[in-house]
Amino acid sequence: MTTTAPDAGTTVSVTSTTSTTSTTSATSVTSSELLSVVASRELAARRTVFAGIGLPTLATELAHLTVAPEIEVVYESGVCGAHPSHLPETIADAVLISGAEAVLSMPALFGYVLQGGHIDVGFLGAAQIDRWGNLNTSVIGDWERPEVRLPGSGGGVEVMANSREVFVVMRRHDPRSFTEFLDFCTTPGPDRALAEGIRPLGAGVTRVITELGILAREGVGDQLRLVATHPGVTVDQVRAATGWELAVADRVATVPPPTAAELRLLREDVDPGRVYLR
Repeated sequence: MTTTAPDAGTTVSVTSTTSTTSTTSATSVTSSELLSVVASRELAARRTVFAGIGLPTLATELAHLTVAPEIEVVYESGVCGAHPSHLPETIADAVLISGAEAVLSMPALFGYVLQGGHIDVGFLGAAQIDRWGNLNTSVIGDWERPEVRLPGSGGGVEVMANSREVFVVMRRHDPRSFTEFLDFCTTPGPDRALAEGIRPLGAGVTRVITELGILAREGVGDQLRLVATHPGVTVDQVRAATGWELAVADRVATVPPPTAAELRLLREDVDPGRVYLR
Protein backbone atom coordinates (compact mmCIF):
# COMPACT_ATOMS: atom_id res chain seq x y z
CA MET A 1 0.00 0.00 0.00
CA THR A 2 1.42 3.40 -0.97
CA THR A 3 0.56 6.36 1.21
CA THR A 4 0.75 10.11 0.75
CA ALA A 5 -0.46 13.05 2.77
CA PRO A 6 -4.01 12.11 3.77
CA ASP A 7 -5.99 14.98 2.29
CA ALA A 8 -9.46 14.55 0.85
CA GLY A 9 -8.28 13.50 -2.58
CA THR A 10 -5.70 10.93 -1.54
CA THR A 11 -5.88 7.60 -3.31
CA VAL A 12 -4.06 4.55 -2.01
CA SER A 13 -3.42 1.31 -3.79
CA VAL A 14 -4.51 -1.70 -1.76
CA THR A 15 -4.08 -5.34 -2.60
CA SER A 16 -6.75 -7.20 -0.66
CA THR A 17 -7.06 -10.88 0.09
CA THR A 18 -10.69 -11.44 1.00
CA SER A 19 -13.00 -14.15 2.30
CA THR A 20 -15.44 -16.30 0.36
CA THR A 21 -17.69 -13.27 -0.11
CA SER A 22 -15.11 -11.57 -2.33
CA THR A 23 -11.99 -12.22 -4.37
CA THR A 24 -8.35 -11.23 -4.23
CA SER A 25 -7.88 -8.06 -6.24
CA ALA A 26 -5.90 -4.84 -6.55
CA THR A 27 -8.32 -2.04 -5.75
CA SER A 28 -7.95 1.73 -5.79
CA VAL A 29 -9.07 2.92 -2.37
CA THR A 30 -9.49 6.57 -1.37
CA SER A 31 -8.50 7.84 2.05
CA SER A 32 -12.20 8.35 2.89
CA GLU A 33 -12.92 4.71 2.08
CA LEU A 34 -9.92 3.40 4.00
CA LEU A 35 -10.69 5.43 7.12
CA SER A 36 -14.41 4.61 7.01
CA VAL A 37 -13.83 0.86 6.70
CA VAL A 38 -11.23 0.70 9.47
CA ALA A 39 -13.34 2.88 11.79
CA SER A 40 -16.42 0.75 11.15
CA ARG A 41 -14.60 -2.38 12.30
CA GLU A 42 -13.75 -0.70 15.61
CA LEU A 43 -17.51 -0.44 16.32
CA ALA A 44 -17.95 -4.19 16.68
CA ALA A 45 -19.79 -4.99 19.94
CA ARG A 46 -20.64 -1.32 20.50
CA ARG A 47 -24.30 -0.37 20.72
CA THR A 48 -24.90 3.38 21.09
CA VAL A 49 -22.79 5.80 19.04
CA PHE A 50 -22.85 9.60 19.04
CA ALA A 51 -21.87 10.28 15.44
CA GLY A 52 -20.88 13.41 13.58
CA ILE A 53 -21.48 14.10 9.92
CA GLY A 54 -18.89 12.87 7.43
CA LEU A 55 -16.54 9.97 8.09
CA PRO A 56 -18.28 9.00 11.36
CA THR A 57 -21.57 8.70 9.46
CA LEU A 58 -19.96 6.49 6.82
CA ALA A 59 -18.36 4.31 9.50
CA THR A 60 -21.53 3.84 11.56
CA GLU A 61 -23.67 3.05 8.52
CA LEU A 62 -21.14 0.48 7.30
CA ALA A 63 -20.88 -1.02 10.80
CA HIS A 64 -24.68 -1.42 10.82
CA LEU A 65 -24.38 -3.54 7.67
CA THR A 66 -21.41 -5.58 8.91
CA VAL A 67 -20.07 -5.86 12.47
CA ALA A 68 -22.76 -4.06 14.52
CA PRO A 69 -26.26 -4.74 13.17
CA GLU A 70 -27.89 -3.53 16.41
CA ILE A 71 -26.05 -0.22 16.49
CA GLU A 72 -28.07 2.84 17.57
CA VAL A 73 -26.88 6.15 16.14
CA VAL A 74 -27.43 9.46 17.94
CA TYR A 75 -26.93 12.84 16.29
CA GLU A 76 -26.29 16.22 17.88
CA SER A 77 -29.56 17.57 16.47
CA GLY A 78 -31.44 15.37 18.95
CA VAL A 79 -32.18 12.41 16.68
CA CYS A 80 -31.80 9.07 18.48
CA GLY A 81 -31.89 5.70 16.75
CA ALA A 82 -31.64 7.23 13.28
CA HIS A 83 -32.62 5.05 10.29
CA PRO A 84 -32.17 7.41 7.33
CA SER A 85 -33.14 6.24 3.84
CA HIS A 86 -29.97 7.90 2.53
CA LEU A 87 -27.01 9.74 4.02
CA PRO A 88 -27.74 13.06 5.73
CA GLU A 89 -25.83 16.07 4.47
CA THR A 90 -26.04 17.92 7.81
CA ILE A 91 -27.09 17.02 11.37
CA ALA A 92 -30.31 18.95 10.69
CA ASP A 93 -31.16 17.04 7.50
CA ALA A 94 -34.83 16.01 7.58
CA VAL A 95 -33.90 12.53 6.34
CA LEU A 96 -32.62 11.77 9.84
CA ILE A 97 -36.05 12.15 11.37
CA SER A 98 -37.92 9.69 9.15
CA GLY A 99 -37.93 6.34 10.93
CA ALA A 100 -35.94 7.58 13.94
CA GLU A 101 -36.64 6.06 17.35
CA ALA A 102 -36.91 9.50 18.98
CA VAL A 103 -36.25 13.18 18.41
CA LEU A 104 -35.27 15.03 21.59
CA SER A 105 -34.72 18.64 22.50
CA MET A 106 -31.12 19.73 22.91
CA PRO A 107 -31.44 19.98 26.73
CA ALA A 108 -32.86 16.44 26.85
CA LEU A 109 -30.17 15.07 24.54
CA PHE A 110 -27.26 16.56 26.45
CA GLY A 111 -28.79 16.40 29.91
CA TYR A 112 -30.25 12.90 29.85
CA VAL A 113 -28.62 10.93 27.03
CA LEU A 114 -25.03 12.19 27.16
CA GLN A 115 -24.74 13.18 30.82
CA GLY A 116 -26.80 10.13 31.75
CA GLY A 117 -23.97 7.91 30.48
CA HIS A 118 -25.95 6.27 27.66
CA ILE A 119 -23.35 6.72 24.88
CA ASP A 120 -20.89 3.88 24.31
CA VAL A 121 -18.77 5.63 21.67
CA GLY A 122 -18.50 9.28 20.74
CA PHE A 123 -17.04 9.95 17.29
CA LEU A 124 -15.03 13.19 17.04
CA GLY A 125 -12.76 14.81 14.49
CA ALA A 126 -9.97 17.29 15.18
CA ALA A 127 -7.38 19.50 13.54
CA GLN A 128 -4.84 18.64 16.26
CA ILE A 129 -4.44 15.96 18.90
CA ASP A 130 -1.78 15.42 21.56
CA ARG A 131 -0.49 12.24 23.18
CA TRP A 132 -3.18 12.33 25.90
CA GLY A 133 -6.08 12.65 23.48
CA ASN A 134 -6.78 16.36 24.01
CA LEU A 135 -8.24 17.95 20.86
CA ASN A 136 -8.05 21.28 19.06
CA THR A 137 -10.91 22.32 16.78
CA SER A 138 -10.62 26.10 17.35
CA VAL A 139 -7.56 27.71 15.77
CA ILE A 140 -4.27 26.85 14.10
CA GLY A 141 -1.63 29.36 15.12
CA ASP A 142 -1.93 32.24 17.56
CA TRP A 143 -5.40 32.86 19.03
CA GLU A 144 -5.35 36.58 18.18
CA ARG A 145 -3.95 36.12 14.66
CA PRO A 146 -4.61 32.50 13.68
CA GLU A 147 -3.50 30.96 10.44
CA VAL A 148 -6.81 29.09 10.33
CA ARG A 149 -9.94 29.65 12.39
CA LEU A 150 -11.91 26.42 12.91
CA PRO A 151 -15.55 25.70 13.90
CA GLY A 152 -14.87 25.30 17.62
CA SER A 153 -16.29 22.79 20.06
CA GLY A 154 -19.93 22.31 19.15
CA GLY A 155 -20.86 19.43 21.42
CA GLY A 156 -17.33 18.03 21.50
CA VAL A 157 -16.62 18.85 25.14
CA GLU A 158 -19.80 17.10 26.30
CA VAL A 159 -19.15 14.10 24.04
CA MET A 160 -15.59 13.75 25.35
CA ALA A 161 -16.63 14.08 28.99
CA ASN A 162 -19.63 11.78 28.96
CA SER A 163 -19.15 9.05 26.35
CA ARG A 164 -17.71 5.81 27.71
CA GLU A 165 -14.95 6.16 25.12
CA VAL A 166 -14.17 8.38 22.14
CA PHE A 167 -12.92 7.46 18.67
CA VAL A 168 -11.16 10.09 16.58
CA VAL A 169 -10.77 9.84 12.80
CA MET A 170 -8.10 12.13 11.34
CA ARG A 171 -7.33 12.54 7.66
CA ARG A 172 -3.88 14.02 8.27
CA HIS A 173 -1.13 12.27 10.19
CA ASP A 174 1.78 14.70 10.38
CA PRO A 175 3.65 16.51 13.16
CA ARG A 176 1.42 19.58 12.85
CA SER A 177 -1.73 17.54 13.47
CA PHE A 178 -0.23 15.06 15.96
CA THR A 179 1.54 17.63 18.09
CA GLU A 180 3.34 17.79 21.41
CA PHE A 181 1.50 21.01 22.30
CA LEU A 182 -1.90 22.01 20.95
CA ASP A 183 -2.25 25.52 19.55
CA PHE A 184 -5.50 25.63 21.55
CA CYS A 185 -7.21 23.00 23.70
CA THR A 186 -10.85 22.96 22.64
CA THR A 187 -11.79 19.57 24.03
CA PRO A 188 -9.81 18.37 27.05
CA GLY A 189 -9.51 14.66 27.71
CA PRO A 190 -10.00 13.23 31.21
CA ASP A 191 -6.35 13.63 32.24
CA ARG A 192 -6.38 17.37 31.59
CA ALA A 193 -9.85 17.75 33.08
CA LEU A 194 -8.79 15.96 36.27
CA ALA A 195 -5.86 18.35 36.61
CA GLU A 196 -8.45 21.13 36.78
CA GLY A 197 -10.48 19.29 39.41
CA ILE A 198 -13.15 18.01 37.00
CA ARG A 199 -13.93 14.28 36.92
CA PRO A 200 -15.34 13.21 33.54
CA LEU A 201 -17.56 10.16 33.19
CA GLY A 202 -15.71 8.46 30.35
CA ALA A 203 -12.24 7.23 29.42
CA GLY A 204 -11.66 9.89 26.76
CA VAL A 205 -10.00 9.04 23.47
CA THR A 206 -9.27 5.31 23.17
CA ARG A 207 -8.81 4.99 19.39
CA VAL A 208 -7.35 7.26 16.72
CA ILE A 209 -7.69 6.04 13.15
CA THR A 210 -5.43 7.59 10.52
CA GLU A 211 -4.18 6.76 7.05
CA LEU A 212 -0.99 5.38 8.60
CA GLY A 213 -2.54 3.13 11.23
CA ILE A 214 -4.28 3.01 14.60
CA LEU A 215 -3.22 4.63 17.87
CA ALA A 216 -4.85 3.56 21.14
CA ARG A 217 -4.90 4.26 24.86
CA GLU A 218 -6.68 2.55 27.76
CA GLY A 219 -7.92 5.65 29.55
CA VAL A 220 -6.82 7.99 32.33
CA GLY A 221 -3.06 7.96 32.88
CA ASP A 222 -2.27 6.27 29.57
CA GLN A 223 -0.87 8.00 26.51
CA LEU A 224 -1.59 7.14 22.89
CA ARG A 225 0.59 4.40 21.46
CA LEU A 226 0.88 2.85 18.04
CA VAL A 227 -0.91 -0.51 17.96
CA ALA A 228 -1.38 -1.15 14.22
CA THR A 229 -0.14 0.04 10.84
CA HIS A 230 -1.61 -0.30 7.39
CA PRO A 231 0.17 -2.68 4.97
CA GLY A 232 3.40 -1.16 3.69
CA VAL A 233 3.61 1.45 6.49
CA THR A 234 6.52 1.08 8.90
CA VAL A 235 6.72 2.01 12.58
CA ASP A 236 9.48 4.50 11.72
CA GLN A 237 7.19 6.23 9.23
CA VAL A 238 4.53 6.71 11.88
CA ARG A 239 7.07 7.94 14.42
CA ALA A 240 8.41 10.48 11.90
CA ALA A 241 4.86 11.71 11.22
CA THR A 242 4.10 12.21 14.94
CA GLY A 243 5.12 15.36 16.79
CA TRP A 244 5.99 13.65 20.07
CA GLU A 245 8.06 10.62 21.04
CA LEU A 246 5.45 8.04 20.13
CA ALA A 247 5.03 5.02 22.35
CA VAL A 248 4.76 1.74 20.43
CA ALA A 249 3.02 -1.44 21.48
CA ASP A 250 5.15 -4.55 22.05
CA ARG A 251 3.40 -6.12 19.09
CA VAL A 252 2.26 -3.84 16.27
CA ALA A 253 -0.45 -5.49 14.20
CA THR A 254 -1.08 -5.01 10.50
CA VAL A 255 -4.53 -3.67 9.66
CA PRO A 256 -6.30 -5.94 7.16
CA PRO A 257 -6.99 -3.86 4.03
CA PRO A 258 -10.59 -3.14 3.02
CA THR A 259 -12.20 -6.16 1.45
CA ALA A 260 -14.05 -6.08 -1.85
CA ALA A 261 -17.26 -6.79 0.09
CA GLU A 262 -16.73 -3.83 2.45
CA LEU A 263 -15.95 -1.51 -0.44
CA ARG A 264 -18.99 -2.65 -2.39
CA LEU A 265 -21.28 -1.99 0.59
CA LEU A 266 -19.69 1.41 1.17
CA ARG A 267 -19.89 2.50 -2.46
CA GLU A 268 -23.18 0.94 -3.52
CA ASP A 269 -25.29 0.78 -0.36
CA VAL A 270 -23.97 3.36 2.11
CA ASP A 271 -22.98 6.28 -0.15
CA PRO A 272 -23.87 5.63 -3.79
CA GLY A 273 -24.40 9.37 -4.34
CA ARG A 274 -20.86 10.15 -3.14
CA VAL A 275 -22.08 12.53 -0.44
CA TYR A 276 -18.94 11.93 1.61
CA LEU A 277 -16.90 9.44 -0.39
CA ARG A 278 -14.31 11.26 -2.46
